[in-house]
Amino acid sequence: MRAILTVCRIEVARIFSLKPAFAVLIVASVIYAGFYPQPYRTEALRDVPIAVVDLDGTDSSRELARRVDASADVAVRAVFPDQASATQDIYRRNLHGVLIIPQFFERDLLHHRQSPIALYADASYFLIYQRLSGGVTAVARSMGAEVETARLIAAGVDPVLAAAAADPMPLTAVTLFNPQGGYATYILPAAFVLILQQTLLIGVGLLGTYRNDELSAEIAAAAGPAEVVGGKLLAYLILEAFIMSFYLIALPYLYNIPRLGAPFSIFVFALPFALAVSALGLVLAGLFRDPLTVQLVSAALGIPFLFLAGFSWPTEAIPPFLHAVATLLPSTSAINGMVAVSQMGASIPDVRQPFLVLWALAAVYTAIAILLESRSRRSMVVS
Repeated sequence: MRAILTVCRIEVARIFSLKPAFAVLIVASVIYAGFYPQPYRTEALRDVPIAVVDLDGTDSSRELARRVDASADVAVRAVFPDQASATQDIYRRNLHGVLIIPQFFERDLLHHRQSPIALYADASYFLIYQRLSGGVTAVARSMGAEVETARLIAAGVDPVLAAAAADPMPLTAVTLFNPQGGYATYILPAAFVLILQQTLLIGVGLLGTYRNDELSAEIAAAAGPAEVVGGKLLAYLILEAFIMSFYLIALPYLYNIPRLGAPFSIFVFALPFALAVSALGLVLAGLFRDPLTVQLVSAALGIPFLFLAGFSWPTEAIPPFLHAVATLLPSTSAINGMVAVSQMGASIPDVRQPFLVLWALAAVYTAIAILLESRSRRSMVVS
């Protein structure tokens, strides 16, 4: 036990004295926490600019354009006499869509005929397209229901029955765990876990590849490979107790992200995650043994880690082979479980599967790290 504590003390000192490791583990964590969430602070896209081509020029067509402009999602920036005039602004990306109100729009409505409108929306940005199509569709349905209700009332139908006939199945949508329906509430909790993994993975890899003469001289005879790995993991756990508390508890409060989980449950779930990532960092250091190689490999794996995590693309849509590979990454199970625990208020038994997977990964990577430490010692003795 004394050997483990000695290794832990030395490793903590190295975290703050070794500039590359300090820059990744401490400085980078602070910078990411301050700058990464800023683009998502508005939560949702608002007032996406579009143009209206009003070929009818009647009160009804102008009312439709006014309602579209009054919606939170869409803003009418210009009204053109024809579609060709709006095309140039679309190509310049000044506008992201064109709503075309056809000729005889009002006449068809008055004669109880369908009067379809056309929306040309920029689908190269998925969120922009979603806002445009959703906003215009909601306005069109609402106005269409009002027109149908007025027609039925004029025909002598009871107003209550007329409203029910125009909209027989009204939908009440309740947004659970993301009341604002915002992108930040969705993306940031998962991104925080991924940031924690990347900074810890690179930092531990750097610490393991730089020569440690003090550790070699002080405990070479007193501590075995298991004690060395255990002491290092303890040092990283002490550091991550502060960093993960900041990311998983403090930052959600600062950025007003929904949080239903208890701090104790968050800490319990984060424990095997920190151990698994730290042990994986020691494995990378033992395999590559060069600081630059560790940085390049970790940086190259960052984007695959993102896509395999299951929040930028649904896990169910990932091919089975890649899903199996993703299970070997601590972030995959950590994101699924941590979001459930911190945002949705799930208990540890509720996230039993990812919790046990993280412990299994921690055990496997720790065993590999001990084997690599033992091999490194034998090679040092031979040389």
